[in-house]
Amino acid sequence: MNIIVLSSRHGPARPISLKSPFAIICIGLVLATLVVGGIAAGYALGYRTRIQEPVVQLASMREELQAQQQEVAANRDSNQEVVDALAIRMAEANAHIIRLDALGRRLTKMGKLDDGEFDFDTPPALGGPEPGIDVQSVQVPDLDQRLHELEGRIADRQLQLGVLENLLLDRNLNEQVSPQGRPVQSGWMSSQFGKRTDPFTGKDAMHWGIDFAGRSGAEIVAVGAGVVTWSGKRHGYGQLVEVNHGNGLVTRYAHNKENKVSVGDQVDKGEVIAFMGQSGRATGPNLHFEVLRDGRKVNPLDFVHGDN
Repeated sequence: MNIIVLSSRHGPARPISLKSPFAIICIGLVLATLVVGGIAAGYALGYRTRIQEPVVQLASMREELQAQQQEVAANRDSNQEVVDALAIRMAEANAHIIRLDALGRRLTKMGKLDDGEFDFDTPPALGGPEPGIDVQSVQVPDLDQRLHELEGRIADRQLQLGVLENLLLDRNLNEQVSPQGRPVQSGWMSSQFGKRTDPFTGKDAMHWGIDFAGRSGAEIVAVGAGVVTWSGKRHGYGQLVEVNHGNGLVTRYAHNKENKVSVGDQVDKGEVIAFMGQSGRATGPNLHFEVLRDGRKVNPLDFVHGDN
């Protein structure tokens, strides 16, 4: 096989035989150049592709990692807000419990309950069998629901205890205000309420109180809490102390040797208000004790015996 080479510089065409050693060498060099160039181009293309692909993957992974970090941070903030809210509610519930404990101790004292019957200084005793294997950990939604129920129960108990406290206070107040008991610490009843023979005239007369005879200077006490509305001399009564207990009830303590209180003074049940004497219309040291209900004199024995 021959190749004809045309050249304007060298004149006529010249045939070149492909079988000649020179032609074979030239063709080999050309092929070798093409092969090496192709290999080099392929290697360069592959190398560039291998370099760019990990860079793209790394950038994508970085973006994904940043997104995950932002999501974790958002979840952490959200969870912290939930924990903070639960902590605040727990603190409020604990404050309510402290108040209930204090109220319970006060009611125990007011109700004069036995020591140890209601102990508000130690946690209540609990018990029960061992839980089964199906016990699950408390989740935040469950804890929130339990806190809500606990807060409701605390508010309900606080309201009930508050009502009970008011009832006990009213009862104690009524016990303090309502006249009841003996107006003297010592002495004996010398005259009762009702008709009797007057010791000065010898005629039948109405006795509007009861008399307690005793020694001069014996203590006279208020049979109920109230306000002193009279302290001084009154015709027939001698030295008189009058106490208004409210609810239309008034008590009078007469024939005193000395009054210990003044008008406007507040007195407690059992407080010493005077000393026994024989001032006024009296035959000897005694206390003339009267009780008035809505301005009408009633039998003081009902109050002395607690039957009012």
